[in-house]
Amino acid sequence: MSSFKNKSQIGHLLEINLAMLLISTSGALGRYVTLNPMVTIGVRALLACLLLYLYCSYKKISFHVHVKDRLLIFISGVFLCIHWVTYFYSLQLSNVAIGMLSLFTYPVITAFLEPFILKTKFEKAHLLLALLVLFGVYYLAPDLTIESSYTKAIGLGILSAFFYALRNLLLKKKGGKYNGSSLMFYQVAITGLVLSPTLFFVDISFVFEQWKPLLALAFLTTAIGHTLFLKSFKNFSITSASILGSVQPVYGIILGIFFLDEIPSFRTVIGGMLILSSVVIESIRSFKKKAS
Repeated sequence: MSSFKNKSQIGHLLEINLAMLLISTSGALGRYVTLNPMVTIGVRALLACLLLYLYCSYKKISFHVHVKDRLLIFISGVFLCIHWVTYFYSLQLSNVAIGMLSLFTYPVITAFLEPFILKTKFEKAHLLLALLVLFGVYYLAPDLTIESSYTKAIGLGILSAFFYALRNLLLKKKGGKYNGSSLMFYQVAITGLVLSPTLFFVDISFVFEQWKPLLALAFLTTAIGHTLFLKSFKNFSITSASILGSVQPVYGIILGIFFLDEIPSFRTVIGGMLILSSVVIESIRSFKKKAS
């Protein structure tokens, strides 16, 4: 039985890492697409909505949502929308490293909010690991001034992190109640609905010119990556999932090197190592906890 649990937990860890790899493509793609972030996210959400609808219909996954859960799912969808838009503005004002790593203050925010929202026991180990992530993010930040675009980018990244943490905490209660694909369908549908008016104020030809990266954002990053991440809520606490997800900026920076020639500095490498170390520590803790 213990061996089965170990294999199962390894599978869960591999699954969440695959989710983080796919979600991390948002950094390079967000920098590559030159559209207004609200337009980018709106198109991304509508395409992902269509893909998830086709997938759920093919798999005969139920779209039914209990009346008492609809408001919560709607609010979480709005939070996801704000998270994505502020994150993409952060990317455009800086680079993949700054944009992604400022976003990764969200494990710290999650660690503080989870005991209050989900009424869970506060774990000091989570706080220490989250602070290690925060220290890694701080170490990566260059010298900043109020006038600097990097300052604005980090501020937007932290704002994005706050709404991402709130959205994840709200959905944690529903993670085991609904299929991850159907939940993500409603999330992107709400995001697309909120941002659809922006499509009337943009030259649609520019959208068609960038259909390839937009489709990649919709399919790889959103439909598959975020669905896998939602699924991980069944197997990890929300804070554990957040800290495990801290490997995402490391993946994102590597993708930025290959596709955008954004070579990280020595400070970036050190900061990334700090972040990755927290992921390894939490992976070991989670593995032992599930196996016992």
